[in-house]
Amino acid sequence: MGDMSSLPLVLLHAYPLDARMWDSVRAPLSERTRLITPDQRGLGRTPLPEGGTAAPSLDHAARDVVALLDRLELDKVVVGGSSMGGYVAMALLRLAPERIGGLAFIGTKATADTPEARENRLNVARRAETEGTAGWLADEMLPTLLGETTRRRRPEVVERVREIVDGQPPAGVAWAQRAMAARPDSTDVLRTVDVPTVVVAGEEDAVMPPEVLRDLADTVPNAELVVVPEAGHLIPLEAPEPVVDAVSRVLG
Repeated sequence: MGDMSSLPLVLLHAYPLDARMWDSVRAPLSERTRLITPDQRGLGRTPLPEGGTAAPSLDHAARDVVALLDRLELDKVVVGGSSMGGYVAMALLRLAPERIGGLAFIGTKATADTPEARENRLNVARRAETEGTAGWLADEMLPTLLGETTRRRRPEVVERVREIVDGQPPAGVAWAQRAMAARPDSTDVLRTVDVPTVVVAGEEDAVMPPEVLRDLADTVPNAELVVVPEAGHLIPLEAPEPVVDAVSRVLG
């Protein structure tokens, strides 16, 4: 099982997917440490809380992670987040920095949405609630979720992502979009990070191009930037080995 003195690793998935996006990195990372991959509220197998009237906020998603750590009796973990999972990791930094012993930010950014991006998210949320998610959501997102090389050469990855996106509950998709639209800028909290941090960019990422990740890496003290060639936005699905290598560097 490798050296279990390293901290457990919590991986937080991207929107609009669930923890299955980590399947290709599970075995190698599990050899290095204890691996925990929750589905975030409303997505995958985790339902939205009953009668939740609170405004959607990634702070709730961060509280879910703290509650999970409490249940598992884990004081401190390394947290890795892909895209929306990275935003949840930033919310966790604001909420409970003492629980974080290392960070891996994958295809994510520090800044809040522009007004245009926010409006787009709210439109998608409304459409998910009225039409469901099957079909259109995957069609709309696949060209930006996966890099050009993956779309050209790896139809099985394209189909896997389509299958995962198509199966997401509309209410969870809407909640996640509204929560992301409401997220604050995280630049200030990222400047206070004092744990080992790696930032992973996909060279072909149309959503979060490498320069966006470079900005993030420049914000976090002593963060290391890794740019993965021939990968788009969902780097763990497109290029598992470089992700395993990068995350392993902050496991301690």
